[in-house]
Amino acid sequence: MQPCYHSDQRYLKTMSVMGIARPATINNKLSEWFRAANTPARTGKENNMDMPTREQAMELLKKYNTEEFHIRHALTVEGVMRYYANEEGFGDDADFWAMCGLLHDIDFENWPEEHCKKAPELLAEIDAPEEMVHAICSHGYGICSDVEPTHQMEKILFAADELTGLIWSAALMRPSKSCKDMEVKSLKKKFKDKRFAAGCDRDIIRTGAERLGWELDELFERTIMAMRSCEDDVNAQAV
Repeated sequence: MQPCYHSDQRYLKTMSVMGIARPATINNKLSEWFRAANTPARTGKENNMDMPTREQAMELLKKYNTEEFHIRHALTVEGVMRYYANEEGFGDDADFWAMCGLLHDIDFENWPEEHCKKAPELLAEIDAPEEMVHAICSHGYGICSDVEPTHQMEKILFAADELTGLIWSAALMRPSKSCKDMEVKSLKKKFKDKRFAAGCDRDIIRTGAERLGWELDELFERTIMAMRSCEDDVNAQAV
């Protein structure tokens, strides 16, 4: 995957070459969104932002994502981020944290090679606030984006995103097909086995823990607990 663009002129040129039509709302706001991509996020009541509704976010998610795996992953990261918001003392911002989780891969299914480059254009359709655009782009830092995660929420999204995939893959191997009876010791074995869920990048998970100043065991335990908290809701919605 290629690095994100953070110059609206370069991005608009790319869209023109690719023959992508630009809706008027996107054309008018691209500059401020790309400036936002380099502005550290402030969340929730701290910035008194206007948020899209969850219904709008779900409609956008399903417009550009049809594969059950991607819908389930989005719902899982939504629930995980809501859990972490409350655990980290950002309960007033839980809806914002959750929506960033829900939409973090909005462009991946249809534009995997433009991941985090296409996202601002799609998020424009629901007038996503600048902070959300920044947070979503930052989760691909060093992979497909040069937007660095700076806020605690962004660091958690970066760390937990990849890890949720590993935990879910490990859960499917269990008789229960659930993470509710999973312990850190079991997950560590899967983490060390590079052949298991090889698509889950262990280096990203390690880097995420380091950015948070957490030991891997802490990240594992807290993310397992976060996934336990939302597993039933995810199962109900992902059908």
